[in-house]
Amino acid sequence: MDSTNANQGNRKFRWAVVGGGMLGLGVARKLLERGENVTLFDSGDSIGGLTSAWKIGDVTWDRFYHVTPLSDVHLRRLLRELDLDKEIEWVQTKTGFYSAGKLHSLSSSIELLKFPILNLYQKLRLGGTIFFGSKLKNWKKLERISVEKWLIQWSGKSTYEKIWKPLLQCKLGDAYQRTNAAFIWAYIQRMYAARRSGMKRELFGYVQGGYDRVLHRLAMFLAEKGLAFRSKSTVHRVSRDESKNSWTFEFQNENGRDSEQFDRVVMTLPSPTILKTVHGLSDKEQLRLAATDYLGVVCTSLLLDRPLGGYYVTNITDPGIPITGVIEMGSILKPEHLGGNYLVYLPKYVDSRDPALEESTELTHARCIATLSSMYPSFQPQQVRAIQTAKARYVMAIPTLHYSENRCPVVSSMPGLYLLNSARIVDGTLNVNEVLRLVETEFDETIWPNHQAG
Repeated sequence: MDSTNANQGNRKFRWAVVGGGMLGLGVARKLLERGENVTLFDSGDSIGGLTSAWKIGDVTWDRFYHVTPLSDVHLRRLLRELDLDKEIEWVQTKTGFYSAGKLHSLSSSIELLKFPILNLYQKLRLGGTIFFGSKLKNWKKLERISVEKWLIQWSGKSTYEKIWKPLLQCKLGDAYQRTNAAFIWAYIQRMYAARRSGMKRELFGYVQGGYDRVLHRLAMFLAEKGLAFRSKSTVHRVSRDESKNSWTFEFQNENGRDSEQFDRVVMTLPSPTILKTVHGLSDKEQLRLAATDYLGVVCTSLLLDRPLGGYYVTNITDPGIPITGVIEMGSILKPEHLGGNYLVYLPKYVDSRDPALEESTELTHARCIATLSSMYPSFQPQQVRAIQTAKARYVMAIPTLHYSENRCPVVSSMPGLYLLNSARIVDGTLNVNEVLRLVETEFDETIWPNHQAG
């Protein structure tokens, strides 16, 4: 190593991490462990991003639904470091299916055989598709074929039309037509993760207090290691100052406009926001960021005085139902953790440009209550003790054909700038564990080695 690099190895750099979600927090943690000087910027008043909590009624819980499967090794490793893993309460869950106006249980092989929507041949092809997908290892080949074509090939046209297509439309909207087959492979792999570890069924767990408690503990952990947190600070412009060999941050906070200088920058924001914020990127980088399409979500939380169907997830295949599914968090959480209430999430995934993201909460709430009334005959609106809706415009990048080849590189064309967001996920589903795995791989294999070499 030459003297320049040797001196750099001993120098403490000023790093700015933009985005206080689990990805940004994970990167900040890695840098702090290596003795770097780290400032984290986030436009919110607390850390967490999509994992952050809020108060609904008298209950503080997650704005968007999250659960910890037993097989989430990266998340559980973090929880162990925070001394929270031993507090997880594990529950075996059930899965429901709402099809042709009726609710069906689909939580075991026997229930699949009794499932009235498909005949025996169709059920065999459905089970065979899932089993075959669980054995596939080369996900890159699946990027070359659409999810629709692959599922028809293995499940058959009729099974696809009855089961797969409505599920894809619920999750992806019209974007399912340009989504690659690795998308469904990743879901199947996650489903089988526990079975490969020797368990017959997956267990889901939660930390008492939800992510509010996890994030509070993580914030204390990072603060003790020296993290500087700039809350309520919206970064408007990030530009290279060649004269100082540094980066200039222009941001807005409660005190007005301000600016700071940093040696290194890691952007963890969604691709459209990076494109708008960072100045000086190459034409190729700008094109790749602009070409990354996202799904957003409108997610309504309800506190009820009693359960609905008792399933953790109820998948919906009826095209007239205006939500993606029903998530009964109350089927996992003990009532005493929710003040005696029963928590339900009603998510609706939409294109990031969908007008539903601008819809009034009154209209959204009325439709959600009407939907529950149509799906569950025993449901009455007066059972609702509290209702709130959270929205996020950029949740998941849509994995189009040849997606991994068209992503924007982590190491940018500009010295000291790294672009790392959840759009880098190609062989997994979007969840907290997968985001933490992304931090492990991209930081240790890409960001840190490049920084040391620079």
